[in-house]
Amino acid sequence: MYPGARWAVAVLAVAAGSARGQSQQDAGLGPSEDAGVVLAPADAGVPSPVEAPVAVTARAGEGLQVSTPVGTFTLWGSAELFYQWNFNNPSNGLTQFRAFDTRHNTFGIQNVVLGTRWDARHAYARLTLQAGLTPFTSYLAEPALGGSAGAGATGPAFWHFLQEAVVGWVFDDARRFKVAAGLFLSPIGPEAMNLKDDWFWSRSNLFYGLPFYHLGVAASLALTERWTVSAGVVNGWLNVVDNNPEKSITLKAAWTSPREDFHLHVLYFGGVERPAGAPEGRGWRHLLDFVSTWQVNERVAMRFELNGGLEPTAFGLAGWAAAQLGIRLQLVPWLFLAGRGDVFFEETPAGAAPIFFPSPVVTSGTLTLEVRPLETVALRLEYRHDQAGAPMYFGGAVPADGRATFALQDTLTLGVVAWF
Repeated sequence: MYPGARWAVAVLAVAAGSARGQSQQDAGLGPSEDAGVVLAPADAGVPSPVEAPVAVTARAGEGLQVSTPVGTFTLWGSAELFYQWNFNNPSNGLTQFRAFDTRHNTFGIQNVVLGTRWDARHAYARLTLQAGLTPFTSYLAEPALGGSAGAGATGPAFWHFLQEAVVGWVFDDARRFKVAAGLFLSPIGPEAMNLKDDWFWSRSNLFYGLPFYHLGVAASLALTERWTVSAGVVNGWLNVVDNNPEKSITLKAAWTSPREDFHLHVLYFGGVERPAGAPEGRGWRHLLDFVSTWQVNERVAMRFELNGGLEPTAFGLAGWAAAQLGIRLQLVPWLFLAGRGDVFFEETPAGAAPIFFPSPVVTSGTLTLEVRPLETVALRLEYRHDQAGAPMYFGGAVPADGRATFALQDTLTLGVVAWF
């Protein structure tokens, strides 16, 4: 092989690194066993940055993998495009309180994602970049904090292009004990940030209300083949940069059945989540999340989430309870039908700001038809009905002050997601 070609291979290997699927699972990606292309080692006696065979693999839906002596690098990506009609026909063109299909009567880019991952024997790293409506919505709650002549300010606009940035260490060859630090997707709930890994186009009210991401340190330990426990310390609920002096903690226990067709987890998240100086005070917010997923048979899958929590405030006790149930049917190999219902109750004492929604109750029902013309392309047609106990949606001529005047919202969305 010519020296220039060997250097090109080395550059490609270093440039490609990745995270496939949901970040919470963190299963290491090793060298592929059926590499599509194998490049021979360097000629003897010629200096080369590559001292062993480099295997390059490209599989549908699994990205581009490059296996080298210093680990496996993976590059993957996805694109989410949609058109939506909101039957309220809001004059401002906004579909309110959605994650993340938020625009009426327009073609939109919901998200474009490029992810990289590197896996070695005892180390791994992930970097995932994004652009579109999703990051602008997901970082809305990120605190905007000022800077100085010697320190820059921070806020949502600074971070929204970044979905994940994680560095981890594996302490044993069996990969049972791992520690990671950085920005990672929240382990709360069963839904995925990237649509290619989910059943529906829109996400539930639970997904919208609960955290999308955390920044901190987390550790996981596989006690057995079936039980895994994890713990973490993070800046807070939705904080790349913390909005108060306290830190939050997360504890999780997960179990998978011997046939790997049933999974459940119980998760606790706690911390002071109000910003410093908030009139509600420094109460510790407690969250408990229970999730189960069940692959009933080859054609039927179900998932259930029950979530609730409490927060003492200077005005009294605030709390919430929420649940969702989803079912997905595979009608034929290329056609799926999924349905979901969810409900979210919140009680806020007088004088305190609500934690989630400007309504004591929010419900939704969703029906999604999915066509898979290719293994890595999904077309989804989705009808969704939202209903609240108080006006929180836009409709018709939106008042000049931007007030929401509708308690109902119905949408029809046609979207396509493609990935490699």
